[in-house]
Amino acid sequence: MQSGNMTIKISGLHYLQLTMMLLLLVSCNNDPAPVENKTASKADSTQVFILEKDTLSRTMTFPGELTPMNKAQEFAKVAGHVRRIYVDIGDHVRAGQVIAVLDAPELIANEAQVSADVQAAKARLASSRDAFSRLQLAAHVEGTIALGELEKMRNQLTADSMGYEAARAKRVSYAQIQDYLYIRAPFNGIVSQRNVDPGTLVGTGSATPLFIIEDNLLLRLRLAVPELYLATVPHNGIVHFKVDAYPGETFTAKLSRRSGALDVRNRTETWEFLYDNHSGKLESGMYTNVMLDMDRKLSSFVVPQTAVVTNLERSSVIRVKDGKAEWVDVKSSINNDQSTEIVGTLNTGDTLVKFAVDDIKPGKVLITKK
Repeated sequence: MQSGNMTIKISGLHYLQLTMMLLLLVSCNNDPAPVENKTASKADSTQVFILEKDTLSRTMTFPGELTPMNKAQEFAKVAGHVRRIYVDIGDHVRAGQVIAVLDAPELIANEAQVSADVQAAKARLASSRDAFSRLQLAAHVEGTIALGELEKMRNQLTADSMGYEAARAKRVSYAQIQDYLYIRAPFNGIVSQRNVDPGTLVGTGSATPLFIIEDNLLLRLRLAVPELYLATVPHNGIVHFKVDAYPGETFTAKLSRRSGALDVRNRTETWEFLYDNHSGKLESGMYTNVMLDMDRKLSSFVVPQTAVVTNLERSSVIRVKDGKAEWVDVKSSINNDQSTEIVGTLNTGDTLVKFAVDDIKPGKVLITKK
């Protein structure tokens, strides 16, 4: 160290120690003040709603099939050969129109025999009537004709009269059988099948019909509706349906009748709708995709689908009673995309949890909000 200009020399070690002391002092002065944790625990609230009765509508889709209003299979009533055919498939026919004629020589021969029997019976009746008249005249002279002979002739006349009537009835019957040789259309319609040709041998034991005739001016649309939906009704009694042949077009049919009984095999009831097909656009046998807008006749409990908890054992809703959770078993009925109809020991005005989950155990205290 010199006087005047004072010079201070600090070694490297002393400089390092001084630096560390300064850093330690700064660090102590910059310690943050303790921050008080003011976050308070808050209890979670549960969203609820008030249970009310309402009507539920739903659009459902069912498979269906179009069938003719009338359909008849024409069989031969007598044995014979097909002599002539007047129609073919696709032909329109009228009620009573002759569509084919059969040939049965044996039947014609029998009818001739029956006609001869009628003439013979008629001749015997005439002879008996004449003989009885002569005996009656002769009996006026006492002692000429025995009473037994007159009575015997009277009985003969009665027998011949009944024999004549029987022969006539048999001839009428054969005339009707003769008419069986003509196959006629039972109603106005169209020939959908023809299974014979001229010369084909037909008879009463055949399992294949000669013709099938259908009335397609009015078509039946039949649906098998599950038991669950039997208390509902189609909106305005109308359904809309589509067919594969016209994918971009929708058709309409009106409810006509219900079977009134369940098919025990699949627990469904048959509903029948009618479609006016005078345009001839649709055909019987077409499969359909039916859109059915169903309305419940009576109001019932309708809840959001989120309010129902379903597991393998049961379906339940959570009712809030005295501020605590209470589980109530229910049965779900019809539903749509957002709501479902439920049945259970519930009352109008009950408070139910809107988003029910298994974590809400019975007896749990709930803070609710709407």
